Amino acid sequence: MLATLVHLRTGLTHAALGVIDEVGSSTIGRAISEVRPLLAARGFAVPDRPDIRLRTLEDVFAYADAEGVTLRIDSMETQVPRPKAGRPGRRAFISGKRKQNTIKTTTISDHQGRTLWSGAERPGRMHDQTAVRTEGLTEQFRQYPQVKAEVDEAYRGLANDFPGQISAPPRKPKDIGSAPLTERYGWREMRRRQSSRRICVEHAYAEHRQWRPLQRYTGRREDHGEVHRTIAGLVSDRASQRTTRHKPSTELVHVRATAC
Repeated sequence: MLATLVHLRTGLTHAALGVIDEVGSSTIGRAISEVRPLLAARGFAVPDRPDIRLRTLEDVFAYADAEGVTLRIDSMETQVPRPKAGRPGRRAFISGKRKQNTIKTTTISDHQGRTLWSGAERPGRMHDQTAVRTEGLTEQFRQYPQVKAEVDEAYRGLANDFPGQISAPPRKPKDIGSAPLTERYGWREMRRRQSSRRICVEHAYAEHRQWRPLQRYTGRREDHGEVHRTIAGLVSDRASQRTTRHKPSTELVHVRATAC
């Protein structure tokens, strides 16, 4: 277990871990291959509910519907090794945005940036919206009409399909340069407010990037999904233990002011 966690956190090779633990690199590799699937299958922690784990999209939407949680949805791309020349589907991993070979993963968080689910691994060339549609996200919104979500411009089509549930940035007015000043400022203010509500999910996958394999993945592409789910699950365990900082009450502020 310890060797697996160190490998995931720092990206140390099996040989280096073998020197530290005074065992062979094959022993380290065998231990990691046995422990990592167990960690990946644990699912994601629910804040203040250590007895519940979220493993599927159905679990996430049922939890959001029961607790009234507004979901934040976004995707992250991780650079992966370039496939060999002539391999079928080689172009599918070339991201149009990053111009690199990547794998795209969708992350869902709550309003405090705590990871509730991470999955839907797709080649980097696939659009963000297509990735979640093929994972069955639209069916979940139909099944749970009370669940709401905040997304960015990449999910504009989903927001059009579910206008009462999914909030996307407001469209830019036509001829913005010649539009009245109040209209321009109003559009910018609405975009800023929507962005501030949605940015929590970017904080969530920023924590994933603190782990070395998700900064630039160098292992087998077939194992990326398992590695990502393992790291996201471990991050969710730590994030679920955070306590929300409340502002001091009016009485406490008055007492402090009087004492000063």
